[in-house]
Amino acid sequence: EGMTPPQRILFPPEEICMDWQQRQRPGAGLLNLGNTCYINVILQCLTYTPPLANYLLSREHSQLCFQQGFCMMCIMEAHVRKVLRSSASAIWPKAVIRDLKRKSFQVLQQVLSPSCRVALLTSFLVIGEEFEPDTAGDAFEFLCCALKAMQRACLGGSSNLDISSQTTTIVHQIFGGLLKSRVTCLRCQAVSDSYKAFLHILLDIKETSSLTAALEDFVTPKQLDGKSCFKCSKCEKKVTISKRVTVHHVPKVFTVCLERAADHTGKKISTFVEYPEYLDLLPYMSDTAAEPLLYSLYAVVVHSGDTCLDGHFFCYTKASNGLWYKMDDESVDNCGIHAVLRQQAYLLFYAR
Repeated sequence: EGMTPPQRILFPPEEICMDWQQRQRPGAGLLNLGNTCYINVILQCLTYTPPLANYLLSREHSQLCFQQGFCMMCIMEAHVRKVLRSSASAIWPKAVIRDLKRKSFQVLQQVLSPSCRVALLTSFLVIGEEFEPDTAGDAFEFLCCALKAMQRACLGGSSNLDISSQTTTIVHQIFGGLLKSRVTCLRCQAVSDSYKAFLHILLDIKETSSLTAALEDFVTPKQLDGKSCFKCSKCEKKVTISKRVTVHHVPKVFTVCLERAADHTGKKISTFVEYPEYLDLLPYMSDTAAEPLLYSLYAVVVHSGDTCLDGHFFCYTKASNGLWYKMDDESVDNCGIHAVLRQQAYLLFYAR
């Protein structure tokens, strides 16, 4: 339900392994190349995403890749192997930065949403022909672009595939889910459903103090008046509607951004938002009459700074040995779950 069946399955879902296939100590830290902490935290969080790391370590993609020039999956494969197998305490992510500087990485400029915050968009667009490591960027924007570039690499130029088939890549099968939007006309009660694939969810935290409260607000019906230009096909006029968005199909990895930008000026919402080690997504589903959908936290990105336009990013990740580590550029330090759960989180990564 929700989308037409795919014409092709690009990656068999049964081959995705959610548990680490190799258990070892944490890998190397990443040296900062000027102002690249926002890149480092995303590279580390993706490196410690078990199903993605398992796939990249198998080298399956590069062995079958025929792309000429830039390929984000090949870049990530080489990077993850280097990080997890390096004997050094920290490495220079020069290969990643070098490839981000290539002209062909303008693909990232093409996939940025027009609604991106102007200041962050301006700083991020340097990742194109003239990537400058000294220019600050935003971790969430980099995550969005990296996932889309990885998705494009998995499609391998098959742009003529139907939408459903495009969601069967390894990237979408790990990070992708489906949202259901139900619109109800408050004049005649007519109902209309639509569906949209997602790789991550952005949550408003202006008036909330916990992740679960923010998710509850996300799925709470919102009333929109006729000025919002919704025309009811039954009433044949602009009407007041109720719109409710729910999670229809869950992803294997649930990625959440807690929106800390208070407005377009870069003013930051510094409120502590409580988030659990284990999260049940069932209350936020279209159908709540089912078994619990439990997820476990495995990575957290933190932004320290007075505004969203400056400051520093660091992260916490759970390594394959089951232990938590604080990763702050080149530093990789053991820590406990209590420290992890007390942070001013910006991005949260949960795995089923």
